[in-house]
Amino acid sequence: MADKKTMTPEEKALLQAKHRLEEAQMRDRVKERKARTRRLIQEGAVLESVVPSVCSMSLDNLKLELEARLKDM
Repeated sequence: MADKKTMTPEEKALLQAKHRLEEAQMRDRVKERKARTRRLIQEGAVLESVVPSVCSMSLDNLKLELEARLKDM
């Protein structure tokens, strides 16, 4: 049977700190993802207010429409 090493208090503290850091990083990633999603929704709403027909367009047709309208910019 393998020897099971018990963790010292310092090792436990380091492991807990590592886990807290990983959890904080995960929360930050979720916040960033939600912020990007909010931004995309807002951009879509602006686009829809300017060109209401975008709701019924496929993404390929939307891309072509935007390229045609913006080619002179």
